[in-house]
Amino acid sequence: MTSAESTGAIEVDALVEQFFAARRSMKDSPHTTAAYRRDLAAILSLIDRDRDGHVSVEQFTARVLGDAFGAFAGTHAKASITRCWSTWNQFLTFLVGEGVLAGNAMAAVPRPRRRPGVPKPLQGEDTPEVLLRAATQPRANARNPWPERDLAVLATLLVSGLRSAELLSLTVASMTGSPGERRIRVVGKGGKPRSVPVEDALDDVINSYLASRRVRFPATRIGARSALFVDTRGEPLQRGGLRYLVDQAMRAAGVGDRRSPGALVHALRHTYATRLADDGATASEIMALLGHASLTTSQAYIDSTAVEQRRSAAANRTYRAIDGAGGAESGPVALKASGTAEKGVPFRRDSTDEIRGLLARVRT
Repeated sequence: MTSAESTGAIEVDALVEQFFAARRSMKDSPHTTAAYRRDLAAILSLIDRDRDGHVSVEQFTARVLGDAFGAFAGTHAKASITRCWSTWNQFLTFLVGEGVLAGNAMAAVPRPRRRPGVPKPLQGEDTPEVLLRAATQPRANARNPWPERDLAVLATLLVSGLRSAELLSLTVASMTGSPGERRIRVVGKGGKPRSVPVEDALDDVINSYLASRRVRFPATRIGARSALFVDTRGEPLQRGGLRYLVDQAMRAAGVGDRRSPGALVHALRHTYATRLADDGATASEIMALLGHASLTTSQAYIDSTAVEQRRSAAANRTYRAIDGAGGAESGPVALKASGTAEKGVPFRRDSTDEIRGLLARVRT
């Protein structure tokens, strides 16, 4: 190709690949990379092309990109628009750094402001325990039930708060540490490593699952680099399979109506964080355990539980007058007036005690 337009088109395709090559050190998950590629392709498809059907880098101006994002916004949710804007901002920043563009036009392209996310934990005080208990029983309608695997996946999510991509990227070697000091080492968003402390009980559940996996697939060696969680064919568990597993487990436990619309696997992460906040964890501690990039995100879990705020409000002396007016029989008012709701047992201990009991039932 000899035309300037054709050369520009070749450059765009090549630069997209260079962009992803430069991001390899970021250790993006396959899910993140796929999302970035979709974002780039979506906007490129909305930019007017020359008569040969090509787009050139000279078209990456504020006006052209603004028009493309305007069209994109007409068919996509606010969160998708924000993510797409971020992808293009990173791509154009890369092009500026490579000397391909003189400036990043995304600064002049409006983007929607994202409201702070509202935590969407499972509703119901005992829902995690109900879910774990149900997971120990083979589902009647399951084609290939594997309760040891299902329990291990659900328990890991509930006592570590891992994201879907983080859980799916775990290998056998991700579980490290001596007894009493066990940790899950994970690479989070942006390639940031962190380790989440877990109790020996979770280790027992995972070891029980791995033993059942060896029985199911005797010809397959489980090494340190093997995927920690696999599907019923012995292949590494994928995103769709994980969503199906959690959805079916919730249905079987009868708690499908206790999650917020749109929240599935992430609801277990939110449940972990909310219980941490309930039991007195600070925003900094939640940030470290969940791998949040912003302290504001972690603070949202504390604000959503508002345990200390409720305790302070319940200490209002006016409640004593209400209690007296209502009499000793007025149960709900009397309970609120006491203002002495006990703090729960720390989440990890409470949950792992539950898992120990569940493990005993799995083994019998």
